[in-house]
Amino acid sequence: MLTGFPILSTLIWLPIIGGLLVLFAGRNNDSAAKWLSLATVVATFILSIPLWTGFDNSTASMQFVEQVAWIPMFNIHYHLGVDGLSMPLVLLTTFTQVLVIASAWDVIKDRVEQYMGAFLIMGGIMVGVFVALDSILFYIFWEALLIPMFIVIGKWGGPKRVYATLKFFLYTFLGSVFMLVSFLYMYYLSGSFSILDFQDMPLGMTAQILIFLAFLAAFAVKIPMFPVHTWLPDAHVEAPTAGSVVLAAIMLKMGGYGFVRFSLPITPDASMTLDWIVIALSLIAIVYIGVVALAQSDMKKLVAYSSISHMGFVTLGMFLVYDIVQNTGSMQGAQLGMEGAMVQMISHGFISGAMFLAIGVLYDRMHTREISAYGGVVNKMPWFVLFAVIFSMANVGLPGTSGFVGEFMVILSAFKANLWYGTLAALTLVIGAAYTLWMVKRVFFGAVVNDQVEQLQDLNKREFAIMATLAIAIIALGVFPGPLMEVMHTSVGHLLVQATTSKL
Repeated sequence: MLTGFPILSTLIWLPIIGGLLVLFAGRNNDSAAKWLSLATVVATFILSIPLWTGFDNSTASMQFVEQVAWIPMFNIHYHLGVDGLSMPLVLLTTFTQVLVIASAWDVIKDRVEQYMGAFLIMGGIMVGVFVALDSILFYIFWEALLIPMFIVIGKWGGPKRVYATLKFFLYTFLGSVFMLVSFLYMYYLSGSFSILDFQDMPLGMTAQILIFLAFLAAFAVKIPMFPVHTWLPDAHVEAPTAGSVVLAAIMLKMGGYGFVRFSLPITPDASMTLDWIVIALSLIAIVYIGVVALAQSDMKKLVAYSSISHMGFVTLGMFLVYDIVQNTGSMQGAQLGMEGAMVQMISHGFISGAMFLAIGVLYDRMHTREISAYGGVVNKMPWFVLFAVIFSMANVGLPGTSGFVGEFMVILSAFKANLWYGTLAALTLVIGAAYTLWMVKRVFFGAVVNDQVEQLQDLNKREFAIMATLAIAIIALGVFPGPLMEVMHTSVGHLLVQATTSKL
């Protein structure tokens, strides 16, 4: 453990400053922009490892805390810290950023320094979201993230990028406004903007319901939940590959993180009263959006809808708490569901990122994502298909992959809450297999269908390294989920106490 070293600030500001340096030092020098970007993200990832090695699993208290008065007049602090809920998400972010920069190495030809700089700045901001313990600081990072992502999709996106960026911006920004109003109201009551103070402050039922609904508006859009999910497929289809990876692997997790950091501990009574709303929307996402994925002809859209369906497990696992406790009188099933939701967030970060990178490899070669344009790819790209099939099986939830662990835990807890919840949740194993294997069969197997596929070249060394790294991560988490669950266990237990203790 690096005693006294401001590790969280470093993880935020190193990539942001690195991104600004890339914008200037990399101008008219693409090679310098690439190598400086890679050095920055690798350094950031290495510096994030002590968060894991120095983490104390036995306490739910915030660790690696940094606090400095920022705007004393309003009691606003530069306050950072991590617990077992946020620390794995920080590591997921720094890990993903390395792959994102590496994936764009030979792909982006236009304004390379701006592209790399935008992703570096985005990486620092995303870490800021997960470590901020002051609500105003959290809100600033939350909203600031829209700017580089808006630029990336708007500049390097597809033909309908302007429509996609505006829709993405308006949905996410408007949802967040209600969150800011809630922060201001709680500051009016408590005199503090500290998230930890918000969690401890008493609130009446009416106030809790209004605050819960405000949080729901912000976090449901970010995940995204049905019916505010429509911006995501458009954003994914128009975004460059790296943009899709960051959207799916990291940005969607911010919505889930918001529920466990804000909604459940701050408004426990409203969460219990209105849990049926989130459970219903989650089950609709799992089943209905999974069926919608079956109808897609574009690979990116299929995986985008798949992401919405899989993220439904995250919110389902989080809000089954109250039904399980009521039915069993025990926290054991609730702990299982909550830990399953958290494992699902990390797992989905690996799997969705891997799926979009695999689609990007094909797109870079053939410049189409239409499933009908492919067939027999395995005959020309056997190594690529090996990795793509591993990622697809993880997307299905095959035992031995990370995709199985979180979903299995949530399904088990769903049966403890309600037979129908469990049955509907388990349907995803059938639906997910249907749309994923439908794509795998038509794209990868069979005879070579056209001259473009005939000309395909297998993975180069850079692509092989990226794919192999993700495959190892997915299998390692699927076979050995214990270390991740141990890190989360105490913090999840503390969260469940907060979520089930009335403030009335």
